[in-house]
Amino acid sequence: MKPDLSSVRILVAGDIMLDRYWFGDVNRISPEAPVPVVRIERNEERLGGAANVARNTATLGARSSLLGITGNDEAASTIGKLLKADGITPCLHHDQTVSTIIKLRIIGRQQQLLRVDFETPPAPDVILGKTARFRTLLPDHDIIILSDYAKGAMAHIADMIDAARQAGKPVLVDPKGDDFTRYAGATVLTPNKGELRQIVGAWTSEEQLTAKAQQLRKELRLDYLLLTRSEEGMSLYGETQTVHIPAIAREVYDVSGAGDTVIATLAAMMGAGVDMAEAVAIANRAAGIVVGKLGAATVTPEELFGAS
Repeated sequence: MKPDLSSVRILVAGDIMLDRYWFGDVNRISPEAPVPVVRIERNEERLGGAANVARNTATLGARSSLLGITGNDEAASTIGKLLKADGITPCLHHDQTVSTIIKLRIIGRQQQLLRVDFETPPAPDVILGKTARFRTLLPDHDIIILSDYAKGAMAHIADMIDAARQAGKPVLVDPKGDDFTRYAGATVLTPNKGELRQIVGAWTSEEQLTAKAQQLRKELRLDYLLLTRSEEGMSLYGETQTVHIPAIAREVYDVSGAGDTVIATLAAMMGAGVDMAEAVAIANRAAGIVVGKLGAATVTPEELFGAS
């Protein structure tokens, strides 16, 4: 049954990026170096990072707002236009001292040949200003997503989690790095296998994995730890339940952005009051759909639940 998301208000805060795709044809090798020559034929621009999370929530039908930092440049203007087109409320801080993060992917013959990143980390005072804005936005939203891509905007994420919980708002966090203590107190943490292994070490059985995941969940005072496991599906670890959901067999085209879709779908379902285990099952289904698409993509309600 398709849940009603029209009244669910989601605030996404995190590292905002612009994803650019240059598509072209490859017919020869450069005479200057042993690299392919790509003749660009078309290009696309999409919301990336935390902006892709917000786009996913909006596509599902939720009321989405996006908080973050960009430069005062052409890429930031493009992001603003894309947010408007998707019906996302922008809460952006434009700072002249930083460059908007751009990930440029060059695609030839349906294969990614090269990715070029442009980024400048924001200054501490800029980050503090964003954190203060975050507190003012909390009363107007039902559920919070913190999307940490380790680009600098989430330097005060521990304070943001504490503020959200004090305001009585569920907060979901997509983590990065080797220090998960900064995510203590979150409602849900959504690491992938590699990220969890970096924190708790390797495991050799499901029993050992469950023990390690539950120990980490308790240490960080999380309500839930949701482990995304690629071809192995997902595992939800809670105080009273452990739920394993197998992956949905689909042709995998591109896994980039799948984590964005998972946390966005989970937040939307939680905001609509869907049971946690069922919400994870729906998020797993969404991930299975989005990996069949190129780059940072979204899932529609029709794809998830069928035409009404």
